[in-house]
Amino acid sequence: MRTFYPEIEPYETGVLDVGDGQRLYWELCGDPRGKPAVFLHGGPGGGCLPAHRRLFDPEAYRVLLFDQRGCGRSTPRAGAGGASLSANTTWHLVRDIERLRVASGVERWTVLGGSWGTTLGLAYAQSHPERVSELILRGVCMFRPRELRWVYQVGGPGLFPDAWEALVAPIPEHERGDLVAAYHRRVNDPDPAVRAEAALAWSVWEGSTAALLPRPDLVAMHARADVALGFARIELHYLRNHAFLAEDQLLRDAGRLRDVPGVIVQGRYDMCTPPFTAWELHRAWPRADFVMVEGAGHAGDEPATLHHVIEATDRFRP
Repeated sequence: MRTFYPEIEPYETGVLDVGDGQRLYWELCGDPRGKPAVFLHGGPGGGCLPAHRRLFDPEAYRVLLFDQRGCGRSTPRAGAGGASLSANTTWHLVRDIERLRVASGVERWTVLGGSWGTTLGLAYAQSHPERVSELILRGVCMFRPRELRWVYQVGGPGLFPDAWEALVAPIPEHERGDLVAAYHRRVNDPDPAVRAEAALAWSVWEGSTAALLPRPDLVAMHARADVALGFARIELHYLRNHAFLAEDQLLRDAGRLRDVPGVIVQGRYDMCTPPFTAWELHRAWPRADFVMVEGAGHAGDEPATLHHVIEATDRFRP
């Protein structure tokens, strides 16, 4: 069973000003002469973690990781009081990836995205297929209404009734018909106490449903005050706007990937990004190999899922 490569530190870090008052933290890891790759973290609203560096062979790849707008070490952080999200859309992020590619002196690179990173990876690869040597996707999400209905109306309350009860508890009965709108209002409320309560409930729900088996470590991370508000604000901003995509856009435009080899890795019991989405993408993008991971949920570090993701990065190394 494949697992993480050994711990590694970046050999270079920096901040890139991408306009709109946004400054992105980035880091380079691995072999400076290795095959270029970029990692796209999840959320939206997450950030890069040290473990993400370990998804690639450090003796074969030159890996760029960065925190997306409003996330992690990029500024301004979405959890900061009054931080605007008006310049935080899928297409701003696609342009940011291109700016980072150019700034890194890279012609083409392997793109690896997990969860929300698959949405962003698809949007980027379909916009710039000539810049993508391979595309690896883990836990596919396209922000389609069908997927959101599953998570917030069918699968969520059906499979996680205890976590669901905690999620809806802060919301009056008459607002529960549109939970995204109700939470979006609260995480942007002028009252810091209202924002904090809503953000904590929303973020803990995410941590409670991400893995096949209970993961107290994921719940604890999502319960951190310095994580919850920024994460909840950005995710709800994207949910409310359907990720700034036309309905079925990423599936409809999958033909643009006809010359891009790839791998799709999908947990069979993934509640956050339901498997039907990955399967439909597989049918529309036959160039990509498809792996349905038995005994796995959504979390990228579940052993069986991790095994297949690292197998994929190994397959494309020089």
